[in-house]
Amino acid sequence: MIGLLQRVTWAGVDIDGETVARVDAGLLVLVGVRPDDNPATARRLAERLLTYRVFPDADGRMSLALADTGGGLLLVPQFTLAARTDKGTRASFTSAAPPDQARSLFETLVTAARERHADVQTGRFGADMAVSLTNDGPVTFWLET
Repeated sequence: MIGLLQRVTWAGVDIDGETVARVDAGLLVLVGVRPDDNPATARRLAERLLTYRVFPDADGRMSLALADTGGGLLLVPQFTLAARTDKGTRASFTSAAPPDQARSLFETLVTAARERHADVQTGRFGADMAVSLTNDGPVTFWLET
């Protein structure tokens, strides 16, 4: 699985003009699923997202994780992250998991995160979403499991 995480001062998801998810200081994570992914990779990504040290400590060093700060976690499914872009001028999505598998693994990720963290919000799988954020830093990391 792919998690493109961004440290944010706030982030939100709107669908058809309605806000369906919002977090204040924390992480926005765009999530891509590949065909080889499985429940273990989804649970591992949840663990990494909660423990990856991207927040500053008292000395300004990135040594605190979301689990330390208690900030919000906004998970947004984004199949385009798994696209192949190495040839031509148009992405190929053959490297993305089929929708049923991707939906199931995204739900596994969400469940695993909610078992360990209080503030977990999500976008809606398959929806046309407007994602807004203020990237803090900016700090952005590409995680893979």
